[in-house]
Amino acid sequence: MKIKIIKNRSDIGAGTRGSDMGIDAIEIAAINVNNNYFTQFDFEDVETENESIYNKVKNSFGKRIEHVFQQCTRVSNAVQRNLNDGIFPLVISGDHSSALGTISGIKATNPNKTLGVVYIDAHADIHSPYTSPSGNIHGMPLAAAMAEDNIDCKINTVTDETKEFWNKLKNIGTSEIKVKPENIVYFGVRDTEDAEVKQMEKLNIRNYKVAEIRYRGLDKCVNEAINKLANCDMIYVSFDVDSMDCDLISYGTGTPVSKGFDQYECIKIINGFLNTNKVVCLEFVEVNPLLDLKGNKMAETAFQILDEVTKTLKD
Repeated sequence: MKIKIIKNRSDIGAGTRGSDMGIDAIEIAAINVNNNYFTQFDFEDVETENESIYNKVKNSFGKRIEHVFQQCTRVSNAVQRNLNDGIFPLVISGDHSSALGTISGIKATNPNKTLGVVYIDAHADIHSPYTSPSGNIHGMPLAAAMAEDNIDCKINTVTDETKEFWNKLKNIGTSEIKVKPENIVYFGVRDTEDAEVKQMEKLNIRNYKVAEIRYRGLDKCVNEAINKLANCDMIYVSFDVDSMDCDLISYGTGTPVSKGFDQYECIKIINGFLNTNKVVCLEFVEVNPLLDLKGNKMAETAFQILDEVTKTLKD
């Protein structure tokens, strides 16, 4: 399998700056252990809109939404182009709003195939501009991918411009719904607002919590999730480093949450899905070295996971 690394150094969907440096921090982690990982694969850099952080925020409940739309479109195009060339896109992004671009590119390439999403994250990322308390779009990618506004839990009055770009986000790559809620599986979600909890319950999205996995057994839960996605022709695995325990690993991410996974559990979860041979794209996100209180620990741990799971990809 030919792999290409898609480097998306964008942090405009986040509430804190610095995740745009995450890719470089991961590369430095590889260099410091004399690992030539990043010379083994071709790569491409996605042009960014990071200069937009200097602009005054016009859309309070969809911050920099017009620029996130452009960024996700670029990511979508990069993923689509590589998939069409028979290349496995391994995406390393700054903030998690990129997931919408990645999902859009996968679906645009394979419009008639059913997509499953494995989302390893402390957060559900199913807010919309109507429900988000922060307006940060890294908390909205799955809502856009499902075309779900969650109006029942509306707390915000959204401007026409925000509505326009929110609808544009939903239509990146294809105007069709990109993933159905029954084809989404969460691992490690544990920091949510009421609107997200209600939406998860309404849509019946399965969340394998850390405690459940440790009680029932990781392999059993992963196999159960694989069976749940049995009708999916292809799978996208999205790994947010905040799924890991910040007290155990590092606070080097935008929204750290305690009581999460360790790196070995993350490796096993990701490898479990890679072994199905259905995974068409893998993404790593939200390493923020500016927030790391342990030097470059988060990036080092992310690279440890990346290096291990890539071995499974190459087999």
